[in-house]
Amino acid sequence: MTSTNVLKKINFSAGPAILPASVLQQASEAVADLDGSGLSILEISHRSDAFDSVLIETEALVRELMQVGDEYGVLFLSGGASTQFFYTAMNLLNPDETAGFLDTGAWSAKAIKETKLFGKVNVIASSKDTNYDHIPTGYTVPEGLKYVHVTSNNTIFGTQFKEWPETTAPLVADMSSDIFSRPVPLKKFGIIYAGAQKNLGPAGVTLVIVRKDLLGTVKRDLPSMLDYRVHIAGGSTFNTPPVYPIYVMLLTLRWIKEQGGVPAMERHNERKAKLLYDEIDRNPKFRGTVANAFSRSLMNVTFVCTDEADTPRFLEAAEAAGCDAITGHRSVGGFRASIYNSMPYEGVETLVNVMREF
Repeated sequence: MTSTNVLKKINFSAGPAILPASVLQQASEAVADLDGSGLSILEISHRSDAFDSVLIETEALVRELMQVGDEYGVLFLSGGASTQFFYTAMNLLNPDETAGFLDTGAWSAKAIKETKLFGKVNVIASSKDTNYDHIPTGYTVPEGLKYVHVTSNNTIFGTQFKEWPETTAPLVADMSSDIFSRPVPLKKFGIIYAGAQKNLGPAGVTLVIVRKDLLGTVKRDLPSMLDYRVHIAGGSTFNTPPVYPIYVMLLTLRWIKEQGGVPAMERHNERKAKLLYDEIDRNPKFRGTVANAFSRSLMNVTFVCTDEADTPRFLEAAEAAGCDAITGHRSVGGFRASIYNSMPYEGVETLVNVMREF
């Protein structure tokens, strides 16, 4: 994988997160002049030919890299994944219908809360009683659900679905923190949504992939801005879209394709994660916070010092080596290394070397 700029700090932030150096360079050049047009990407019209070509190529790359067929709409919307928590329910769920949920962290809990405003909720399984330290197994998805919602990767708790629920209902997935990091069996999903600021670009745009035949089944009237069908018909330009974030997403998708596509991303991510998890398991100074290897995230690696007194000293050593933003979320404590697609292997090596020397 292409290395990041060695002069930069190594950005382990959970999001907004690291981007490829080549993407940052091209994005900065476009702020001054987009492809020799004499205009900045920040000032071109969203109705212009220049931006129309950006939208067309971005959608084409999403479809190519994720193998998205014509039965799905591809949208670039505002509001982040948090808006999609209620957007999905508003568009899919009638008051007398039930959505199933696998409750695996803070974001799925928030989605459950929003969904209850529009219909019934069945929490099929949850790991809340152990502070979300694992992905539940051994559950059975009941029949009769309108859809089943999952949060594919949990940034706070460092857990990730490795196997998808067995269900006849379509899956709805928040993939904000692991989209394009591994192949996905798209046929299982009715909707996939993802905030861009982990694997796809800067904050400000949300990618939505929605199966068209699921729409138009709710009895409620939908505001135009909250109706997927309106945005599909308008090609994501019903209102002024987030032009610059979409452009940076285009650059990032080009980069993913250049690296070998999603399968290459998966190999890259597995290699990085193995290096870091092996050191956590080997080194008596550290302990992982996820209950089992099956649940461990390839995107967000969470761990603590065995002796809490070592925590500030290790943080100081890591920061001195250029490792930025490794402090864990307050819900878990300790440390969190977010190693998204754009994180080079060398960045993880730097952190592991600090752990070995500590």
